[in-house]
Amino acid sequence: MRDIRVYHVDAFTTEKFGGNAAGVVLDGEFLTEDDMQSIAKELNLPESVFLLPAHDQEADYRVKYFTPTEEVNFCGHATVGLTWLLATELRLAKERSGVVLETKIGNVPVVWNEENGKVVDVEMTQVTPKTRDFVIDLEELSDMLGVSSDRLDPSYPIKLANTGNWHLLVPMKHQQDIDQAAPNLAALGKMNKEQNITTTHLYTFHTTKEVDLYTRDFAPGIGIPEDPVTGAANGALAGYLYLEGIISQQEITRLNIAQGDAIGRPGMLRITVIPNESEPMIKVAGAAVISIRGVLTL
Repeated sequence: MRDIRVYHVDAFTTEKFGGNAAGVVLDGEFLTEDDMQSIAKELNLPESVFLLPAHDQEADYRVKYFTPTEEVNFCGHATVGLTWLLATELRLAKERSGVVLETKIGNVPVVWNEENGKVVDVEMTQVTPKTRDFVIDLEELSDMLGVSSDRLDPSYPIKLANTGNWHLLVPMKHQQDIDQAAPNLAALGKMNKEQNITTTHLYTFHTTKEVDLYTRDFAPGIGIPEDPVTGAANGALAGYLYLEGIISQQEITRLNIAQGDAIGRPGMLRITVIPNESEPMIKVAGAAVISIRGVLTL
């Protein structure tokens, strides 16, 4: 038998039971991929991340991400949860300013920000964003999302965006329209699988909260009916907003994004977009809270 350290970490929040819960498993080098998938299924969280020794000499650690049903290339909230744990629980913030994680999409640098000697959030630099056109009948899309087609916002194009995974970005007129969405998860999951889309991400600039954007994210194609607060999708959204010229391509833009309210797990992301012609730098930051510490005996 061997003991594997397992944590639940609520990411993009300062409150327990808020934000998005990630499974964090520190002893990944002792596990097979089948073990990892079984553990992710057992934890039954949107994603679980497994820490392994790095292969790349420029990285500090290698990581693998799993939903309850499959491995995914990248997960933002699990990255926040893991690096928060490293900085605080494992006290790495006393030794260094951050780490570089080796992922399937490349190396992801993460730094932790401190105030008065205490870590207040972690900030990851995601891979360079890209977008792709996506053609779909608006009535068909509305039916899958469980919204009226007149609640989609025609001011912005429906597109795919990527900072590690492909996300379908759907502009909505108001926060209320997003909160009232009741998607047909079977149909949405089937479409996402067929189109190699990781999540369908609803967003609006028109919100009752004191933030820049409000979002909601569905990922039934990878076994997640709704992802509470999504680092990867919101990073891709920020990249899309830059590449489409919706935000400045000359000056640094800072965005505060709220998500999770519709399912009782409110969270907050802080995103910085640094212009660089067609390759902007996308930095996604958030706090986290360790909610469960445990040992899994195999």
